[in-house]
Amino acid sequence: MDFIGMLGLLASLVLLIYLTMKGINIIIAALLSSIVIAVSGGMNLETAITEDYMDGFTGYFASWFLVFLLGAIFGKIMQETKSAESIAQWIKRTFGAKRAVFAVVTAAAIMTYGGVSLFVVGFAVYPIAVSLFRTADLPHRFIPAALVFGSISFTMTAPGSPEIQNIIPTDFFETTPTAGGFIGVLIALLIMTSGGLWLGRMVKKASASGETFMHPSEVAAAKNEMASAAEATTPEPEIAVDLPNVIISVLPLVSVIVLLNIIGQFMNPTTALLIALTVGIILASTTMKAFLTEFWGAMAKGTQNALIALANTCAVVGFGSVAAKISAFDSLVEGLVNMPGPPLLGLAIGVTVVCGITGSASGGLGIALPILSPIYMAQGLDPGSMHRISALASGGIDSLPHNGYVVTTVRAICGETHKRAYKPIFMLSVVIPLTAMFLAVILYSIF
Repeated sequence: MDFIGMLGLLASLVLLIYLTMKGINIIIAALLSSIVIAVSGGMNLETAITEDYMDGFTGYFASWFLVFLLGAIFGKIMQETKSAESIAQWIKRTFGAKRAVFAVVTAAAIMTYGGVSLFVVGFAVYPIAVSLFRTADLPHRFIPAALVFGSISFTMTAPGSPEIQNIIPTDFFETTPTAGGFIGVLIALLIMTSGGLWLGRMVKKASASGETFMHPSEVAAAKNEMASAAEATTPEPEIAVDLPNVIISVLPLVSVIVLLNIIGQFMNPTTALLIALTVGIILASTTMKAFLTEFWGAMAKGTQNALIALANTCAVVGFGSVAAKISAFDSLVEGLVNMPGPPLLGLAIGVTVVCGITGSASGGLGIALPILSPIYMAQGLDPGSMHRISALASGGIDSLPHNGYVVTTVRAICGETHKRAYKPIFMLSVVIPLTAMFLAVILYSIF
């Protein structure tokens, strides 16, 4: 095995995580980390950056631009029409502050499973989460975990999900978004239930030990003795806002899910998703036209969001593409393919490792499946099982600290720090999904 190349691969990953946590732009961080891989792996630096990196970057961009574009526009329309807020407010009223954690997870899950962009979900649900957690006097540091758990655990890997992590495998295994059958549904329910119970228990434990609600800005103010205790705990008054009816608000989400899973049985699932998102955009824009003051403005903002999110993902795909060219990566793949145990285990760990290296579930799938799918398809394994295992595996160690959505949720949306907020995120988006993935490997191998 090329130990220098393997050491360089590990060093580049550590560098990528470090730079991202320091707030360095992910594109710059990915380029610098790619240089480390190229040099340590004995590659020609010019070829590594101008060809290997850019092939990975532009290849992923070309394959998924329309999906990112329509998904971001749909999410922005849902945000601009205030339908996302309407759904979140309805959940708040229905469950109340006593079930604040459940309400936040549910709101994020409904919108994510309905095809709304992750980042739109985070920004839309966070104000509701603050209100619920403040009323129930629960620690603020658990809000990022609730948002992440509801957005990127069971919702993005479950059968029928319109999330890109459930669509990418269809191209490689010739399956539909509902692939994986009953076992896939069972694993999704297991992640949802176990994660929800664990999060609820952790919040109760923290509250019992004396932790109360305090916004990070209030923590800083308290430390600097710049605010009195009364100022730190006085809730901000809620302003009444005219919102669309919750049933009308949910209709576009339902249409995306239903259309994807019906027409996806008869055509390419990616094309089906594009059609479903287009219908969702039209439905949201027409049924809630009175709340949409600037349609073209929302389209423009959605397009900008899509370009930023896609460029960030392409950057880590480019990084992974360089990593895939070194001999150490080939040795790693060979070791996984030939490892003892059921064949699906090698596929699961292979996808998990690549997604962890890139810090992106979709980016990791885009790198791992072109390499691994032909190997395992040739072994005659069930395509549906491989699809679901790949989707589940993408939601494991991709959520390390350098994951783009984790960084955005913790720092930009919630104003928290990794030190305060990441531990519960690690349990909910890494430990529990990984455990569920290994259980899925066992079940698919038996049945």
